[in-house]
This record gives sequence, C-alpha cells and structure tokens, in this order.
Amino acid sequence: MDQTSFFTLIKKIVSEYVNSHMDITDGKHISPEDVYVVWSCKTLQNWKALASTPLPDGMYYELTFDGNKKVLYLDAYKKFENRVYHVD
Repeated sequence: MDQTSFFTLIKKIVSEYVNSHMDITDGKHISPEDVYVVWSCKTLQNWKALASTPLPDGMYYELTFDGNKKVLYLDAYKKFENRVYHVD
C-alpha cells in the first residue's frame, strides 16, 4: 500500500466512524475530504497515522495498518485537557 492509498482509506474509515457515532439531532455529516492527517509514518510494510476532523468535539483518531495481516486498526480518542508545564 502506498501513501495515497493509505490516506484515502483512513479518511474513508474515519468519516464513516464519525458519521455513525454522531448524534442524529446534530444534523451534521462529514465526508472523507473533511478528514485531515496530522501525522503519519511507514515502517517496513506497516503504516500509522493520526487524523482528525474540523468538528469541535476534541476527537482524534489513531490508525494502524498491519501490512502482514492486511488489517487496519482504529483507535478513537478524546482530548480532555492541554496543560503547559515549565521545566528548568
């Protein structure tokens, strides 16, 4: 799998996941074009990426493609807080 194929796949998967978990009363729907990749890397035959959407829900998604098993894993996370610590 090349980078373009991986990005296309994860954007589709994330948009489907978000739409299936969104409250129907919100009246919102996102498309794969709304999903953006924050970070990605490839090691040997495996891919990993962090993705998010423009929704103000604090969610981000970690996707891992196992090239040996041909399996994609999705982990969904919610950001609760961002703290700054000054360290000497």
